[in-house]
Amino acid sequence: MDSSTAFFAASLMMLANGTVLGFMHGDLPASLRPASRSWQSGTLLVACGCALFAIQPLVPLAVSVTVSNGLILLGLTAYCRSLYSFYERKPGVWLPLPAVLGTLGVFWFSAIQPNTEIRIIIISPAWLALMGNSALILKRGAGRDDAMSRRMLFAIFASVFLFTIVRLLHYLSLGMATNFSIADDASWMNLATPMLAAILPVIGTTAFVLMCSERIRRQWERAASTDYLTDLPNRRTLTAAGTERCKAARAQDESFAIAVVDIDSFKAINDRHGHDVGDIALKHVGARLKSATRGVDLVARTGGEEFVVLFDRVEPDQVEAAAERLRAAVRAHPFAAGTVKISITVSVGVAICRGEDADFNALLRRADEALYAAKSAGRNQVKLAA
Repeated sequence: MDSSTAFFAASLMMLANGTVLGFMHGDLPASLRPASRSWQSGTLLVACGCALFAIQPLVPLAVSVTVSNGLILLGLTAYCRSLYSFYERKPGVWLPLPAVLGTLGVFWFSAIQPNTEIRIIIISPAWLALMGNSALILKRGAGRDDAMSRRMLFAIFASVFLFTIVRLLHYLSLGMATNFSIADDASWMNLATPMLAAILPVIGTTAFVLMCSERIRRQWERAASTDYLTDLPNRRTLTAAGTERCKAARAQDESFAIAVVDIDSFKAINDRHGHDVGDIALKHVGARLKSATRGVDLVARTGGEEFVVLFDRVEPDQVEAAAERLRAAVRAHPFAAGTVKISITVSVGVAICRGEDADFNALLRRADEALYAAKSAGRNQVKLAA
């Protein structure tokens, strides 16, 4: 296979992958569509650039070399922009600069002063800048996304980055003539280039699609385990965590307690100010409860105006004080919704895990009974289960 055939075959594979991604675009959530659209554009641009390399002998050199390199640089820029969008980051204003400078340099040294060696010296740093930035975005995304697909895509960018360096050094070592062509069979690197160039649009596109799938899976898992309004864990998550904590507390003889928190007179807030203000009140209370707990504690919304706090590894004589901090945190901070300023109080029922509690639900029932006692005693107070 000669290099022209390799470039043509590579461009066909890229076009196929770009087309498949285009068909999938409508099935992606709206948050991922901008990233998908940019990645698809990058794949199609690189494919067109490789196709022009394949027909280089049939097109004037200045046109084929300038346009093909320009398209590939724009494709790499689109990949970079896609990753910025995927991780919800704003690209710098310099992002198009490598493509612009690289294309202008290639044009000058193909149309004005033809020199293949200088063209390669100009185009290689532009490729390296764009691919290196893409790899860096993926590296920084490790804190949010530890998926294998992200690591795979990072490895692809890093591999093509290193190959570009090897390619540059190889061509410089040849002592090329000014009319040297990378579209013939004069060097093994001419054949290796289209084969390696196809890795990013073909295998990279597969990795990108897997990244999108992993993001969607995590979003569904989060939706299934999180309260839609307050972004706190929901009853399902609380029950699972509480059940595991009960088992661990018994096995390791550790203290464990929960607090059931209910907003006082919440119906009056909805009736007087409307449900939109009521929703803001729920978010406010959730945030105040979260601020009054430790990192190891779990604050969940179980429905309506009720919250549950799971106190992890707290001594029995400290439980009531911990619950009092929850009540005080809400009472001390009225919330504002437009021109409306409302003071909110909560009642809290607390239960400490005991050996006779059959399961987490039994512990929760005792905390509920303590909550009812706090309500009956006048609200805005803490009651400890017997």
